[in-house]
Amino acid sequence: MRPAIRQCHPWRNGRRASLSGVAVLAAAAAALSLGGCSVPVADLPVIGLPSGAPARPAESAAYPAVHDIPSARTDPTLSADEQSKVEDDLKAARARQAGQAKAAERPN
Repeated sequence: MRPAIRQCHPWRNGRRASLSGVAVLAAAAAALSLGGCSVPVADLPVIGLPSGAPARPAESAAYPAVHDIPSARTDPTLSADEQSKVEDDLKAARARQAGQAKAAERPN
């Protein structure tokens, strides 16, 4: 006379086995997806390198030296007059291109 208790407990009637099966499948899927990140695709035996690919070097390339400071510049910086001349040239080029763009937009 206790059918209400059976409805409250999901692990009865074999449901616990199906939940553990789902958990095992989820863990296996997670392991496979994370394990796929550790092997380059070209190294897999089924896929491999294409026939025309060059051979890989025996030694891997060194990382670029990101903390090396470049040497000091040998060219002098622009003087104030040279900088203002360059800025004026850029402003004139911008105005010229804006005029050309407006002329191209006008219907004939």
